[in-house]
Amino acid sequence: MEIYKEFKFEAAHRLTGVPPDHKCARLHGHSYRVRVYLRSDSLDPAVGWLMDFAGVKAVCKPLIDQLDHNYLNDIQGLEQSTAELIAVWLWRQLKPKLPLLHAVEVKETATSGAIYRGEPLATLP
Repeated sequence: MEIYKEFKFEAAHRLTGVPPDHKCARLHGHSYRVRVYLRSDSLDPAVGWLMDFAGVKAVCKPLIDQLDHNYLNDIQGLEQSTAELIAVWLWRQLKPKLPLLHAVEVKETATSGAIYRGEPLATLP
């Protein structure tokens, strides 16, 4: 069984690793959508759920609040704030508190995003 909880935040950033004439090198913002997925082979038999959505929200909301209406490049660990690296940053913060965490999805536009499942990456800051 897999469940998810969705969050949204607005934030500005710029990408520093792209050529200076790349549009993402300029300061710009996104209306981000984040989905946090949890997975388990069993449900709590007393209530019939994998985890209370309110519990998921209680863990995630402080991180979302840290990102919302901020300049992402100023947040430690997000100096390079691609959708991929935001997903990894969230994973690293959430996994110790949400052991059933299966994936973190970050969408920076309606058609573009990244999904991270905790897999090791060869090049990761």
